[in-house]
Amino acid sequence: MAGAAKQAFVIAGTSSGCGKTTVTLGLLRALMLRGLRVQPFKIGPDYLDSGWHSAVTGISSRNLDAFMLPTSTLNGLFAKQMQHADVAVIEGVMGLYDGYGTDPNYCSSAAMAKQLGCPVILLVDGKAVSTSIAATVMGFQRFDPTLNIAGVILNRVNSDSHYQLLADAITRYCGLPVLGRVPVMADVTLPSRHLGLVPAQEHSRQEHSPQDERWQRLAQQLEETVDIDHLLALSHLNSLPHGEAPAIADEALAHGLTVAVAEDEAFNFYYPDNLDMLEQAGVKIQRFSPLHDSRLPDCQMIWLGGGYPEVHAAKLAANSAMRESLREAHQRHIPLYAECGGLMYLGESLTDGNGETHAMCGVLPGHSQMGKRLTRFGYCEATALHDTLLARKGETLRGHEFHYSDFSGSLPAALDCCKWRDGVAISRWQGGVQQHATFASYLHIHFAQRPGLLSNWLKLARNHL
Repeated sequence: MAGAAKQAFVIAGTSSGCGKTTVTLGLLRALMLRGLRVQPFKIGPDYLDSGWHSAVTGISSRNLDAFMLPTSTLNGLFAKQMQHADVAVIEGVMGLYDGYGTDPNYCSSAAMAKQLGCPVILLVDGKAVSTSIAATVMGFQRFDPTLNIAGVILNRVNSDSHYQLLADAITRYCGLPVLGRVPVMADVTLPSRHLGLVPAQEHSRQEHSPQDERWQRLAQQLEETVDIDHLLALSHLNSLPHGEAPAIADEALAHGLTVAVAEDEAFNFYYPDNLDMLEQAGVKIQRFSPLHDSRLPDCQMIWLGGGYPEVHAAKLAANSAMRESLREAHQRHIPLYAECGGLMYLGESLTDGNGETHAMCGVLPGHSQMGKRLTRFGYCEATALHDTLLARKGETLRGHEFHYSDFSGSLPAALDCCKWRDGVAISRWQGGVQQHATFASYLHIHFAQRPGLLSNWLKLARNHL
């Protein structure tokens, strides 16, 4: 079986902010320099970490999201990507056992590692601690004895003597191999802003090409201070997880269609699997830039993904030709799907974090206002209140919201959204709008969550061939 020769491991942390992304990037580059075919993955819905994986490796990083995707579908997508890879490097989410609510076996890094049959490499911050680090590791070890925590990497440990003290304590009291240390490297820290990391797409291709010196230095550092041979020896998979890739959308509906996908510094939050599903069905993807292009390409479908329109609002406002092109497409009922940042761009205006208001497309009656704190954050289930581009009345969409802005408008809401915790609804709200053939909401979704989800979008698009 092809899966028998594969390797995979989850880089998990004790908490958010412990250095998972930076270490993951360094390991990805180090493994590539060894000539291995790597496949990066990110557990959960995050676009930013996976975007950096893709920028550093030149390989599309894939999200593994147990809330949005059925187990069989997620396993199938994982196995499909591993067909042409030697090793999967899977970055965890938050702390190892942090999931949806207080259940450590749902939507956590630990649960995903068990689902895929992958060992966990626990990343622990070693700064300003000695023997007590063993108590931290032991707590993670004993919290779920069925989880395969195969080894430990110590972050922010600058000296060999400090490292040896920490490694001896962990080996003595926990019986786990300590695979090495990562020193503080100020020149490879990742830039951040209000939603997390600054997207890799905002930096030049040359700066973040596979030859980028910073990532080369980090990879070389890890080769010196982490036992990567031992890490790989711990990472052999007995087999790939059993599952089925999502059904391809109806090719008869998709044939001959072109979708215009907004992609630039302002809009770049897309799951590669979603783009793949459209392409595999036969839809041609034509990328365009709301920042730099003057009009839409010839198309029968439009997709405005998430991103940072608030950061680039002045430039978006200045491009009146593109805003007019989108208004004209909306008036012609070309089916248009917008997520989060796309929703903000389609409104009449946007007030940024500095209190400056900028004209937007005016496709939808409404205004976006940036706030100082998160408006919505986390998974939710949304039920369509009436027929929409992606869900018929009564159907549900599972997705993720993460935004500081609020959109207020006069159109009736299209979605009834609910956030659950441990089986109890903790908040409920209405959001999203459907006008003509345009559907926009703050919800980020994965198309593979339900067969036929794309059918209505494709049917409406065929009217414009």
